Amino acid sequence: MLPTIQKLAHKLTPRLVEIRRHIHAHPELSGQEYKTAAYVSGVLSSYGYHVQEMVGKTGVVAELKGKTAPDDNVLAIRADMDALPILEKADISFISKSPGIMHACGHDVHTTVGLGTAMLLSELTDAGDRPFLSTTRFLFQPAEETAQGAKWMIADGVMKDVAAILGLHTFPSIPAGNIGLRQGALTAAADDLEIIIKGESGHGARPHEAVDAIWIAAQVITQLQQSISRTINPLHPAVITIGQISGGRAPNVIADQVRLTGTVRSLHADTHALLPGWITNIAKAICSLHGATCTVKYTRGCTSVLNDIDLTNLIAACATEALGGDRIQWIPDASMGAEDFANFTDMVPGTMFRLGVGFPDRDINHPLHHSQFEVDESALTAGVMTMAYSAYRYWKSKEKE
Repeated sequence: MLPTIQKLAHKLTPRLVEIRRHIHAHPELSGQEYKTAAYVSGVLSSYGYHVQEMVGKTGVVAELKGKTAPDDNVLAIRADMDALPILEKADISFISKSPGIMHACGHDVHTTVGLGTAMLLSELTDAGDRPFLSTTRFLFQPAEETAQGAKWMIADGVMKDVAAILGLHTFPSIPAGNIGLRQGALTAAADDLEIIIKGESGHGARPHEAVDAIWIAAQVITQLQQSISRTINPLHPAVITIGQISGGRAPNVIADQVRLTGTVRSLHADTHALLPGWITNIAKAICSLHGATCTVKYTRGCTSVLNDIDLTNLIAACATEALGGDRIQWIPDASMGAEDFANFTDMVPGTMFRLGVGFPDRDINHPLHHSQFEVDESALTAGVMTMAYSAYRYWKSKEKE
């Protein structure tokens, strides 16, 4: 079957490039993927899929039915669709037509690989009269960048009867034609943090008569960063980034309130559990010491993506056969970046592989979220072959159980 899958993937390649360039040129922000969803639905419908739109607000779901009925052992394949609020500066003919918005994280590639996998498996089904044991469900997800889309889709029931889920993410530091794999933690848990410090205003020339919220905020930030190295297990990394500070009314007025907002990342469940209380205690202790008060709002985001060992090994075996044994890179360390694919892997076993999109002949491959981020489009074929063959082999393994 692998030669057939490889042949079909190469046959689809010109269409995959066309699809990817269309999506890239028409990016949409999180929760606004209306035209992208309509385009995805059109491609799926042209291959005979019954499509559900407006799932999880702007998501799209399609299914390839298997032999069994009812289908209570579904394999899900997820691809995210949203873009970022970044002005594109890449020198390409299909540059974004939406000013200030671009696919700087490769979600156009994810969507195209998801569509290509659906197209290829549909052709296998036409040729083989439902060769798969049960249903393969394709999830085209909105709003990954805001970590909301997976929750929206789950709330709309997309995980009903799902037994396993597969996903991918582009990786510019890996050359196109290669994939990266990691067992266990792939990404970090990501939470949102807001600290509001309340002091007392006063004249800038007489700070002793006021409670300076800006000075206290600076101490809170500094102490949080210093305390990580002495009170958190160094083998269980955590990152606190205060990305926004707002406060003060005039240059000569002591600020009575400062608002800090940021992101908190961690890899291990024990650290993830203790961070809210740990941050709150430090902030309140510093404020109390200097006569201020504070409120801490800690909002859980998404957990760490934990790649299932068996599914990761399945991807490794399939990619080795489909792409070649030297095309697999085992990733030694987890990323402190976040992925709301974790909301799915919290529910069922799953794995996400890194799809190499780097140009092997370039000295610089710009990173994700960069205004000049580009991908080597040969990665599309490699991604579809890997995902489609992995789905095929997944179902074959289930027939033997």
